[in-house]
Amino acid sequence: MLLAFLLLAGAALQAQKYAPGPQVLSFHSLVDGTDQPYGLYLPPDFDENKAYPLVVMLHGAGSNHRLALRRVFGRSNAPGENDVDASLYFPRWTDVPYIVATPLARGTMGYQGIAEKDVWDMIADVKRRFKTDENRTYLTGLSMGGGGTLWLGLTRPDFWAAIAPVCPAPPEGTELYLPNAAHLPTHFFHGDADPVVPIASVNRWVEGFKSSGTHVEYDVYPGVKHDSWVNAYADGRIFRWFDQYKRDPDPKKVVFATNQMKYNRSFWVEIVAMSPGKTARIEAEIKSPTQVNMTLENVDAFRLLPTRHLKTGAKVTLMLNGKKLVLENFKETGIIQDVPDVEKGSRAPDFTKTPRQAGPMTEVTSDRHIYVYGTLDSPDKAETERRRKMAEAAADWSFYRGEFLGRVMIFPRVLADKELTPNDYDNSNLVLFGTDKTNAAIARYADKLPFKASGDTTQLLAYVYPSEKNLVLINSGLPFWQLADVVTGEAHLRILRNPSKSSVLAGYGDWVFYSRGKVISGYFGNRWEVRPEDKAALEAAGILK
Repeated sequence: MLLAFLLLAGAALQAQKYAPGPQVLSFHSLVDGTDQPYGLYLPPDFDENKAYPLVVMLHGAGSNHRLALRRVFGRSNAPGENDVDASLYFPRWTDVPYIVATPLARGTMGYQGIAEKDVWDMIADVKRRFKTDENRTYLTGLSMGGGGTLWLGLTRPDFWAAIAPVCPAPPEGTELYLPNAAHLPTHFFHGDADPVVPIASVNRWVEGFKSSGTHVEYDVYPGVKHDSWVNAYADGRIFRWFDQYKRDPDPKKVVFATNQMKYNRSFWVEIVAMSPGKTARIEAEIKSPTQVNMTLENVDAFRLLPTRHLKTGAKVTLMLNGKKLVLENFKETGIIQDVPDVEKGSRAPDFTKTPRQAGPMTEVTSDRHIYVYGTLDSPDKAETERRRKMAEAAADWSFYRGEFLGRVMIFPRVLADKELTPNDYDNSNLVLFGTDKTNAAIARYADKLPFKASGDTTQLLAYVYPSEKNLVLINSGLPFWQLADVVTGEAHLRILRNPSKSSVLAGYGDWVFYSRGKVISGYFGNRWEVRPEDKAALEAAGILK
């Protein structure tokens, strides 16, 4: 009888149907082991065997996934209704033949780092549950979510069919990815009386998108303040605009720029190595099955990925910055270094910075990570407690920021070095406090680390480095977040929407050292080596091995 019950229960689960209309689902986040909610809409008469177009909608600051699902269908709050009350229910709206997904993305922290990962994890969860049209996936959002639309759209331009930012407030650094707009039909919406996001800033984005050659539309609403989404999403109009566009999954011309190895590919072009700290750019056009013209900036090595436009096994000519490189037997995915007369074929050069293992330092806390204090030197009870509290302070993402911003619900673990398991080393980034004399996890990597720490508590040393499979952020001396106290007047020290203390490290690259009122910082090379131009300053500081 028990066996029969289990079989029936399993069959019932397999036959489970999702109700049409608005609802809330969740995915399990590996970042901190929590279930993360997202809003979901399924059209009437939903057919699980049919592939539907997908719209991803990003909420603004102080908002959530439930409100975002209302907003994109043009259903604002009722007269006199606040956001708290409006979040309690879904009103009726006009149905559309789309799947719509709206992430919470931890609340108000922008759409970079963990929040960005949440968006992509949510999309993966939607695709796991439902069939979606790979060439009809769209992105929109308002205010902070409009800025997230620009960021996620421009960093992954080969994923979206079209985007629609509404009164967008993008994070710093988004402008570096503007060349990628060439692949993104875009509709901007804004109110000309917006006191939060000045219209002049949106005008500049519109002109930037137009200069890329993409199709751009721009609706400006006279007298409208920071609620242009009421007009932008009225009567489901955004779905009718998206209806016009399908992604070309294999274009003959690709324009791609990136400032991080994390975002290193678009369509059939992949950057394998780039000049550290600079924006890499590739413009590639297939002229025939045997010829590709390419312009490279700050690109040290690249791949050509599978495309129906190039003939495998043929003699293919690459024109790289006007110089000819002949590939006698073209093989897709072979690494090509930027040397006009050398073809590296399928042999991978020794580039050890990869999309998974690359800086800058803030990347360590953009995914699953653990804060680790040291006990290697057998500290007494009071010192152990001091070290533990410092690690806990670093891990405190969820402090209260007021009614509007609220808490960011991220809960990374805090462990002593002796508590780390093999699974932790394999599957987590680690934030390590101390030196190789005080922290066993730092001692684990001591032989290959480029810097030495004196333990001087008036100095600050922080740097990112690869572990076996992931990244470590090593912090010796002063806690890294005290950079905000010892250095003033530098724009990159502004705490953004991200409440993590690691946001203080934004702008410093792969490593930073502070001593006696002086800060030096920089990037490692493509093989995690200290670059020649930095050696003199590091030797003078006495931290270079």
